[in-house]
Amino acid sequence: MMFLIFRQAVITHFLLCLCMLGVGLLQFPRMQKLLYSNKTASLETLEKEIYSEKLRLNLLNKLPSFGYANLIADWTYLGFVQYFGDDEVRDKTGYRLSPEFFEVILGRDPRFLAAYLSLSTSTSIYAAMPERSVELTQRGLKSLSPQIPPKSYYVWRYKGVDELLFLGNSTASKQSFEMAAAWAKTHADPESQQVAFVSNQTAKFLTHHKSGNFAKIVGWTMILNNKVDEKTRTRAIREIKALGGDVITNSDGTTKIQLPKKDS
Repeated sequence: MMFLIFRQAVITHFLLCLCMLGVGLLQFPRMQKLLYSNKTASLETLEKEIYSEKLRLNLLNKLPSFGYANLIADWTYLGFVQYFGDDEVRDKTGYRLSPEFFEVILGRDPRFLAAYLSLSTSTSIYAAMPERSVELTQRGLKSLSPQIPPKSYYVWRYKGVDELLFLGNSTASKQSFEMAAAWAKTHADPESQQVAFVSNQTAKFLTHHKSGNFAKIVGWTMILNNKVDEKTRTRAIREIKALGGDVITNSDGTTKIQLPKKDS
């Protein structure tokens, strides 16, 4: 009896791996073709590809995981990295599929901490859908706790930035930073204690500066201080300067933000 159960488990594992390998092999030539043809592909062709990718993501979102939820999340995240990094195609079609990737990724693995920063960056900044970003983040937070996974307090900070910069909801943002501070305080390491202090100070700042350029510069500065890609870093610097601030690079490679003399 035990042998039969073991054999069935092995067969199920093999079939699932075979299916995923088959999908991967089918996807690989299409990915290679896109990489070489995106410079000349028409907008109509690219839109068809976007539609096909959306259908694939919808299917992944509905398929049972058979115990491989984390593997599906990782595989989908690799697809997102390729999607987000294809600047030439994104310049033509935009980033509207970003939240669809994270529906799958965080739906399968809500404790995938690095995914939350990518969600905030791609969906709020580039896809201009901060509501979706905050919604997905809020949904994921239900599966997180101050201790699991480690440094989960950062998710509250990402949510607070989205609420401040893109939704203009300083009250919700203040509450998010207060939660980030509370979660970070439960850890004794220096990084967590620093995050707790900074998050608490941000919440206090938002009590007195609910709007205006200072508050927005603070939001973009937090994005700049995250480990973001060069494209997002450039955008953050541009926004800070547009708001009257300046970004000064020190000799050691760190950056210093110079605030405008007067808030508006």
